[in-house]
Amino acid sequence: MPPPSSSPIFLPLFLLLCPEVWSYEAPEDKEDVFARKACPAFLTFTNAAYLSGVTVELPCQCKPQEIQSVVWFFREPLGSSKETRALTDHHGNKLLDTNRVPHSGDLRSRFSIRLFSLLIYRAGPDDSGIYICGSTNKDYFYGYDLDIQEARTLSITPRLTPESMSKKRKEKKRLGSAQPLYQVFTSFQPWSVCDRCGVPGEQVRVGLCYVHSHYLHVRYRRANQTVASCGSGAVPRAFGQLKRSSIGAKLEVKSCQVTCQTKAPPSSKILALMAFLGYKSASRRVEVPVFYLNHPADNVLTLGCPGATPNMAVAWDRGSEPIYRSEQLATLNLSTTPPRLLIDTGHHLVFKPAQTQDSGVYHCWLQGHQAAEIRLLVYVHLGRGQSVTSHPDFPAALRTVLGSYAAMTAVFCLLVFGRAGVIHLRDSGETHVE
Repeated sequence: MPPPSSSPIFLPLFLLLCPEVWSYEAPEDKEDVFARKACPAFLTFTNAAYLSGVTVELPCQCKPQEIQSVVWFFREPLGSSKETRALTDHHGNKLLDTNRVPHSGDLRSRFSIRLFSLLIYRAGPDDSGIYICGSTNKDYFYGYDLDIQEARTLSITPRLTPESMSKKRKEKKRLGSAQPLYQVFTSFQPWSVCDRCGVPGEQVRVGLCYVHSHYLHVRYRRANQTVASCGSGAVPRAFGQLKRSSIGAKLEVKSCQVTCQTKAPPSSKILALMAFLGYKSASRRVEVPVFYLNHPADNVLTLGCPGATPNMAVAWDRGSEPIYRSEQLATLNLSTTPPRLLIDTGHHLVFKPAQTQDSGVYHCWLQGHQAAEIRLLVYVHLGRGQSVTSHPDFPAALRTVLGSYAAMTAVFCLLVFGRAGVIHLRDSGETHVE
């Protein structure tokens, strides 16, 4: 059974140049396209489920025509506090720099509003709940039932065998004959394209948890009224063991290798124009953009690939060495401690924490092609009560500096004595001639 369709869309994870404002006011001289759709007389909530780590956009689908600005409200699902609180400041605008969005933190530090839409950066399971688009007078226009699922199962896809296929068919027959109150299933998205070309790469697909039942709450709107995500508020409280179980999203990885597609050479007219403008070659390889980043050591660092969206295939390399998710899964299976360097489910490269040896050049791939080069420098940050001499690398650095100073002093002395010797020999020769 396919998952219910949802109207929310995704935005790029790495926005470098655009500051985000916390509220938006429509120009009065422009046509208000949001006023074309009438708001429902009875507030309902659109169910939407996503994998943790992505950036989610929730558009305000409707509002009265006289409303020029919107306010977003949030309520936790079945939490200790059922109070609906505003996420926006009613007075003035606050700016949010997406480059400084923490990998984990309070919801208020990871959201923004643009064109009436609510953006949640690097959403996590704690961000699940009810989101309502309304006004400063607490008039509610449109609502969402957001379910952020964490990938509890990361696996390398095995090949299907006749025995496993027959087992699955028997399980389906058993579930169909029993007809329980609800059925839990995983809805997988299509496999992504190979994340690299010309070298071995990987393909990823995401499976989200859904529940099928005829006893779901009617106030939560879905394309199929008998299907909702496992963390949705539409699931009755009687199914409480469903949310407390180990059921969750799945992330599967498999290996792939494809050849790079060669682009057609430019036409003779373009070559002639480029030659006229002074360019030596119009067919040379286009260089990827280069970004520079400095980060203090012993702090969590999250790198995002410029232009990436959650439905894209993203890969990371350190220099010429690929970073594979399958190796990360193997490390998790062999060791109880999580790896310090990993690729999270939102396609970010995460350092937990970053160390000075992590400095270097990193490349990210988008849809099988290199998209950016990030030159990272991790520096030592000295806090209060710390001195330079307390750093473990201080003795080695001191030896290097003193050795370099001694070498330069020796070279300087050799040059001075050599020059003096040449002058003395020249003066002696002139005196002998006279």
